[in-house]
Amino acid sequence: MPRPVPHLFRNDPAALPSDERAESFAATVSTLAPAARIEQLNRECFCLSLDRDALARALDAELGQPGLSELVRERCPFMFAAQPVFVAAPRIRRMAQVVRAVESVVALPAYREQTLAAAPAIARLGNTGPRGVFFGYDFHLEQDRLGLIEINTNAGGAMLNAVLARAQRACCEAMDSMAPTQAGADAFEQRIVDMFRREWRLAGRSRPLASIAIVDTAPPEQYLYAEFLLFQQLFERHGLRAVIADPSALEWRNGALWHGDVAIDLVYNRLTDFYLEQPESAALREAYVHQGVVLTPHPQAHALYADKRQLALFSDGVRLQALGVPEATRQVLLDAVPHTEVVNAADAERLWAARRGLFFKPVAGFGGRAAYRGDKLTRRVWQEILAGDYVAQAIVPPGERLIDGDAAHAMKFDLRAYAYDGDAQWVAARMYQGQTTNFRTPGGGFAPVYSTVDASGRALRHAAGDHASYVFLLDETGGVHAVPHALYVALARREAAAPAWAGQKLRLADWYVRLKDGEPDAIVNETYGLAHVDAHGHIESVGAPADAGWPTVEERERMHAMLFEAAEALRDA
Repeated sequence: MPRPVPHLFRNDPAALPSDERAESFAATVSTLAPAARIEQLNRECFCLSLDRDALARALDAELGQPGLSELVRERCPFMFAAQPVFVAAPRIRRMAQVVRAVESVVALPAYREQTLAAAPAIARLGNTGPRGVFFGYDFHLEQDRLGLIEINTNAGGAMLNAVLARAQRACCEAMDSMAPTQAGADAFEQRIVDMFRREWRLAGRSRPLASIAIVDTAPPEQYLYAEFLLFQQLFERHGLRAVIADPSALEWRNGALWHGDVAIDLVYNRLTDFYLEQPESAALREAYVHQGVVLTPHPQAHALYADKRQLALFSDGVRLQALGVPEATRQVLLDAVPHTEVVNAADAERLWAARRGLFFKPVAGFGGRAAYRGDKLTRRVWQEILAGDYVAQAIVPPGERLIDGDAAHAMKFDLRAYAYDGDAQWVAARMYQGQTTNFRTPGGGFAPVYSTVDASGRALRHAAGDHASYVFLLDETGGVHAVPHALYVALARREAAAPAWAGQKLRLADWYVRLKDGEPDAIVNETYGLAHVDAHGHIESVGAPADAGWPTVEERERMHAMLFEAAEALRDA
């Protein structure tokens, strides 16, 4: 029997859980299809992935001195979730595709002209130059539905998630193949530095970038202040002078932006004063208007991407077609962006009647503030919505993550794709309870995403060769179960057990499959047998199939569909 490893798991045929974890792991994965069913682990894997000691060491190591881990424990006790979120490769790839689709629409001259005409004047400054760092594309995932609920142009958490990746411990070898890695976190941090230097060059600056100011209102009071410290240390490790500043501490003089005696080349903008309209932003505004500083992200980025009225356009096929958006791109957006419309008083009666299926958000909102589920609305709040600038968005429920066997403790989660210039860089999850993400839920916070691909959709690990073995077990009731080859070997070696099959005679199908880009491409060989399972759930023996041991036409079609489901989904994406 061929022994290449399955593409979802680590390149080691014996890569398996051990001890008492083996039985629960076997019960979980025995019903999984090769890739598309990975999200079932969000309901059945309760293992803790966060090594809190390693997290503390990573935080303090990033800062270069003790103290950051204690700051996080005291001020942000629910910053990091203890368990991962599992996301199948086709969903990750679809997210990256949605990012590219949005970028292609924003690049259209007709879209930019239409959008910027309605934006504040400062958003119309410059149509070339810096792209804007750390866009956050936030998605809800419910079963097969992936919904882009909003885009942020100053998304927080990227550095915190890089640190979180360094503090993961896999409960078993199979999980280790999907967990973020130290190397991945290191590469992400390098891309961050490269991104800021590229912004500097895109602004037309020829000399090397020398100084960066990380700017937000009252930084030490911000919930994510720890991340500002991480960014400061990252920049300084790469030879850049970095300061953390309130915008009121900046001064525009002699054609330059100053923080004390430091001339600032570039501002990493974390303000929610998106158009620099507040008095404390006056110096930064003058520097930006006079091109005395590189600002990223900038007001134009917010107008083009993050104003929630753009979601109404992205979900309107007629308007997209009128802009000249190609049909394939239109379909990607219409599939991903839930129907959104600007709230007008003239539609009050209709929207009120439909409110239970809607979520209401301020067009310039952030962090879930002043956002309301329609089924929670009071008449007073409804009048405030009608009087304000709001959009109504069809509800796409968030994903659900069980953290133990009690459904009452279930967490909601969303997915955030950090992106730059149309490329997804990192995907993280946020677990919470309540209406919106809040970092106030015990057991919640940023969670690592476990998958078989990175944020761009590229495979994390490939099998040792260009082929892999896929095993299916067909039970006595007609059930078809895709079983990782490594798990099948463990069942035969009595290293794992499947009590649900105890005493049964199972039909075995072992398919040797050619891979393309790490995904099933074509079946090379098929081997069949009869597997006898003992009273403890171990495979006792495998024999040649009798006439009744071969799969039926229907069963073979089901196995074929399970094997190629993920690959076909990717080709259709």
